[in-house]
Amino acid sequence: MRVVIGDDSVLLREGLQLLLADDGHEVVAAVGDGPSWVAAMHEHRPDLGIVDVRMPPTHTDEGLRAAVEVRRSWPGAAVLVLSQYVERSYADDLLASGTGGVGYLLKDRVSDIDCFLGALDQVRAGSTVIDPQVVRQLMARPGGPGPLAQLTPREREVLGLMAEGCTNAVVAARLVVTEGAVEKHTQRIFAKLGLGPDDGQHRRVAAVLTFLRG
Repeated sequence: MRVVIGDDSVLLREGLQLLLADDGHEVVAAVGDGPSWVAAMHEHRPDLGIVDVRMPPTHTDEGLRAAVEVRRSWPGAAVLVLSQYVERSYADDLLASGTGGVGYLLKDRVSDIDCFLGALDQVRAGSTVIDPQVVRQLMARPGGPGPLAQLTPREREVLGLMAEGCTNAVVAARLVVTEGAVEKHTQRIFAKLGLGPDDGQHRRVAAVLTFLRG
């Protein structure tokens, strides 16, 4: 996998490069600010771009804006955003642009090497991967009118695990149920959210977007 990294921390950039190289990936560029990351993404057209949300000069949302810019000009780009904190709007803004795989992970997740590398593979393959801590905070929001209000507690739980990037097999193992039961839950979720099989969209991703937007 060819990767472009954007992070103003030299230590994290170098650490990610070593980690990815050890796993057989090639880092084709590693930069420290948003504009440079955007330029590197367009120049190298990598399999995956990794970018920190907060970078110079203001350390607010430069990385996020850079990710959204890339996905709007190159919709199929696979992008994984790293953040130090849970920022709900960041996940929503990122997912609202582009069609390629996308992920939103807290930086602490990098220390779980197997989990982090697995997330990279999922995003590259076109999946949506949201950090479990972000999902837990979203699930803790008070309910209200809208499509999610129709879901049962178990269906919301299944949808939350889907947002983490879990396959039906992983959801079944986490909830200690059969894959058949998970499939029935997902089909009910799609139906309640109005996501028919002929909608011309990836229903799993569309369901996760609905979840994130509450």
